Amino acid sequence: MIALEDALAELAAAGDPERAAAAAAYHKAQRRYLGVRLPVIGEMAQRWREGLDVASRCALADGLWQSDIHEARMAAGKLLTQARIKEDGPVWALIASWVPEFDGWAIADQACEAGGRRLVADPSRLDEVEGWTGAKLMWARRAALVVTLPWTKQNHPSQGDLAVRERVLGWAAGYADDRDWFIQKAVAWWLRDLSKHDAGRVREWLAEHGARLKPWAVREAMKHLEDGPEPAPEG
Repeated sequence: MIALEDALAELAAAGDPERAAAAAAYHKAQRRYLGVRLPVIGEMAQRWREGLDVASRCALADGLWQSDIHEARMAAGKLLTQARIKEDGPVWALIASWVPEFDGWAIADQACEAGGRRLVADPSRLDEVEGWTGAKLMWARRAALVVTLPWTKQNHPSQGDLAVRERVLGWAAGYADDRDWFIQKAVAWWLRDLSKHDAGRVREWLAEHGARLKPWAVREAMKHLEDGPEPAPEG
């Protein structure tokens, strides 16, 4: 079992000042950067997770997040990224509590990867995620699509999974007029991934809503489609 102070010290020892400066310039969010490579962070998080119960894992993840160090927040997300967690309510609650603090794609995406596992485990949590779609914070609105990406990847979805898919496509339709680059990118990302498994549904969505997206987002959404979207019916 590792203490928070030891985990932070281990991250700092693996840092690289030049890499840290480059990361700060790239991500732009005002916080401390250590310059630790992502695979190294993953290896640390996996090792720290061993022997920790859910409560201890949440406590460590919370401490890493509250440090506001870039690599520590990435490690917090990785620490909670696991398919099966018994009695995972505290894990989901912690991940959801981070959403209002999202201020960049890398940390947000890592947290959403962990959150997506918890949504698959309990889809009733989508009611809470739907609340993010109306948030003033762009990163929270974006998170509603990123955290639901698991539903784009199913070859044989159940009726329940199809219902979730349609629900999220409805959220995406609501985002189509949002001009923010990251929102447009998230819509395109969701459609692009879904097109690998249900190209017809993506073509239908684009025929109905594609004209409201930016042209580059439509091209991104169509990346894996051989043909363009079916034209919208006249009248």
